[in-house]
Amino acid sequence: MSDETRLAFAHPSERAAAMAGSAPLDRISLRDHIVEVEIGAFQSERGVTQRICFNVVVEVEPLTGPIDDDVDRILSYDRVTEAIAHELADERLNLLETLAARIAERILLEPQAIRVFVRIEKLDRGPGALGVEIVRAQDGAPPPEANTALNPEIVFLDNAAIDAPHLKSWLDQLEASGRPLVLCVGAPDLPAPRLAHKMAQRRIDLLAIEQNAWVLASKDDRCVVVETRTELDWAMKNGQTCVWAPSKIVLDSVEAPSVQPGDALALAAWFAATFSAQEMLVIGATRPEDASVPLRIVSPDEVKLSLGR
Repeated sequence: MSDETRLAFAHPSERAAAMAGSAPLDRISLRDHIVEVEIGAFQSERGVTQRICFNVVVEVEPLTGPIDDDVDRILSYDRVTEAIAHELADERLNLLETLAARIAERILLEPQAIRVFVRIEKLDRGPGALGVEIVRAQDGAPPPEANTALNPEIVFLDNAAIDAPHLKSWLDQLEASGRPLVLCVGAPDLPAPRLAHKMAQRRIDLLAIEQNAWVLASKDDRCVVVETRTELDWAMKNGQTCVWAPSKIVLDSVEAPSVQPGDALALAAWFAATFSAQEMLVIGATRPEDASVPLRIVSPDEVKLSLGR
C-alpha cells in the first residue's frame, strides 16, 4: 500500500502531520465522536436516525509565551463539539459533504484555528463505514459579519385573495412598509388524492401548496417562489417578494412542525414562528384552532383599511 493510500484511510491527525511542512502547527483532535441523527438523501433515510462518527483535527497557531494554564488562551475541545452540534441542529441535511463543510467553516471562525480536517462516516448504511473527509484552511480574510436578523412581513392569502382583482395593489401596499415580504398560500380548490399512507399524503399536500405558490407567482412578476432558507434569505436581502414553497424547509426541519400540511394556515404560522414573527397577516382565511403566532385576519374587503394601519 502506498503512503498516499495509507494516509487516505488513516486518522486525520496522521494526514495533518504528513501535510505539516517545515513549520508544523499545534493540533487538537476529536476522535470517534458518535451522534445519532437523521441525515441522508435517500427516502429510506427519512424519519429514522443513524449513527454518524466524527473525527476532527484542528491545526492552531503555536502559542507564544507561557500558557499560564489559562483556558481562554487555547482553542477548547468544546468549540469543536459545539460546532458539530450547532450544524446538526440547524437543519436536516442530505449530504455528509454539506455537513462537513459547514462544520469546518464554523470551526475556522475561531481566531486560533488555521486549518481543519473533518472526517464524517455513516456507520449503519452497510457492512463498513461510509464517509467523506475534507480539509479547509483560513484564507486570511476577516471572519464574515454576523447575519442581521431579518424581520419580514409574512402574509397568508387564501384562494379568493389570490384571484382577487386587487392583488397587485395589495402587494404595492405591503411592499410600501419597507420590510421584506413573504407570501404563503394553501392548496388550490381542486380535488387531490387522499391516501391512507401518512408520509405519502404529507408529500402530496405539500406539493399541492407548491402548485398554488406558482399560481400566485404567475400573477405578478415581482413574486419569486423560494424553497430553501438560503434562497429566502438572499431574496429578502435583495428586495424580492417571496412566495414560500414549503416542501424542503418542512421536510428538512430538525424539529418538524406538529401541524399537517393539510392545515396550510397553521403550517404558515409555524413558518412565521421560525422568524420569531410577532404576528402574521391573513387575508381571507378562517382562523385555525391553533397557531404558532398571533394572527390578524381580515377579509379581502378590509385589506386596504388594514394595510393602512
